[in-house]
Amino acid sequence: MARGWDLGGWALGDLLTTLFERRRAGDVTASGKPLPTLCRALLSGQGEVSGMKRAAEVLMRYRTATPEEKVAFFRFLADEMDLDPAAVSAAALAYADSPDAKHMAALLEAAEPPRQELLRRLNQAPDGTADLVAMRVDLMAAAKDAPDLARVDLDFRHLFASWFNRGFLVLRRIGWESPANILEKIIAYEAVHEIHSWDDLRRRLEPPDRRCFAFFHPAMPDDPLIFVEVALTRGIPGAIGPLLAEDRRPLGPGEVDTAVFYSISNCQAGLRGISFGNSLIKQVVDVLGREVAGLKTFVTLSPIPGLSRWVETQDDAARDMLAADPATLDAEALRRLAARYLLEAKAKDGAPLDPVARFHLGNGAEVHEIHAAADLSPKGRQQSCGAMVNYLYDPARVEQNHEAFATHQTIAATRGVKALAAAVKDRKDKGRKDP
Repeated sequence: MARGWDLGGWALGDLLTTLFERRRAGDVTASGKPLPTLCRALLSGQGEVSGMKRAAEVLMRYRTATPEEKVAFFRFLADEMDLDPAAVSAAALAYADSPDAKHMAALLEAAEPPRQELLRRLNQAPDGTADLVAMRVDLMAAAKDAPDLARVDLDFRHLFASWFNRGFLVLRRIGWESPANILEKIIAYEAVHEIHSWDDLRRRLEPPDRRCFAFFHPAMPDDPLIFVEVALTRGIPGAIGPLLAEDRRPLGPGEVDTAVFYSISNCQAGLRGISFGNSLIKQVVDVLGREVAGLKTFVTLSPIPGLSRWVETQDDAARDMLAADPATLDAEALRRLAARYLLEAKAKDGAPLDPVARFHLGNGAEVHEIHAAADLSPKGRQQSCGAMVNYLYDPARVEQNHEAFATHQTIAATRGVKALAAAVKDRKDKGRKDP
C-alpha cells in the first residue's frame, strides 16, 4: 500500500526530495587554498556548474579547517564581507532625493553585506544547507569570545528565516515502521525525557494512543528539525511516570479525550532562534482534531527547567525544598512557589524567566495546572524539585492569549494557578504582620 509522508508515510517526501535534490557537481577534493581565496573565487564566478563546484570546495575546505582557521574565516566574513557604510549612506541619500525603483534597487544592494550572497552561493552545493546549519554552531561558539561576530550571525539568521520558512517545511508522522536512521535521530535528539532503549522508543511510537510528529526540510530530508511526542489520554495527567510506564495499558480510540504534548525537542543547534514550535503544535492540533474522534482537550505536560535555580534566590524556607525528597516534600508549598515563579519571575526584557513558559505562553497557551512529585527522575528532581506544569491550548482562546502576551506580556492562567501565586504573597504579608 502506498504511504504518504504528510501523515504517516513517505511518498510525498520522496517526491519533495526528488524535486529539491541538488545536482551533484562532480567529485570535489579538499583544497589547501585559504578559505578567503576560495570564497573570493566563488563570488567572482558566474557559471552555475562551476559555482556549485566551487561552493562544494569551500565547504569541504571548511570541514577540514582547524578551529583557529574557522575563527579566522568568520573574521574574514565580518571584516572583508561587511557593509560599506559610505555606499549605504550615498544610496540612501540618492533614494531620498529620487524615490524610484532604480534608486531603491541600488539602496537594497548597498544595504546587503556581500557575505549574504556568499552564503547563498554556498547553499547551492550538495548538502550545502546542512553544512551551513552546522557552520552556524561554530559561529555562535566563536561569537562568545568575539561579540562583534554577532553581526555575521545576523546574516545567517536572516537567510535561515527565509530558507526554513513554514511554507517549505513538511510535517511527517514518525512511527515504529519509519526508517531506522530517522528513529536513531529521534533517540539522539530527545531533549526532555531521555529514550533509554529501542523498547522505550517503541512504547512511545507504536501503541494506538501514542503519536510523534516532526518537521523536515526538503534540503535535509533525513534530519528532523523539531519533533513532538504526544500521548492520547483520558483526562489531563499530572505526572510523567504513568505516561512512560512499561506496564501501562494502551487506550483504545473510544477511550481518549485529551492530547498531551509531553516532549518537544529542537534538533538543530544551528537553527537556534528560528522558531518552528508554534507552527508544529498548531498543525498537530489540527491533524489530531481531524484524525482522532472524541478529542476535546489539547494540553502539555511540561518541565519547569528554571524553577530550582530561581528557588535558590528565595528565602530559607523555599531553599529548604532543594534538599528535600520531591516525593515527600510539602506539595502545596512547592505548587505555590512554582505558580509564583511562572507568573511573576521575569527576565531583563520583561518576559517570563522560564524558557518553556516563554515558548508556550508565546504560542497562546495558558498556565492550566501545576503538579508536585510529577517528574521524579534525576533530571526532574534537579531542575524543578519534581514539579511539572500543564499548558492548555484552547483553540478558541489561543489567538487572544497570543496577542495579549505579545502586546502586553500578559500571562494567561487559570484562577487556581493565580490563587496559588497569590497565596505566597498572602503568607508573606501575614508573616510581616504577626509578632
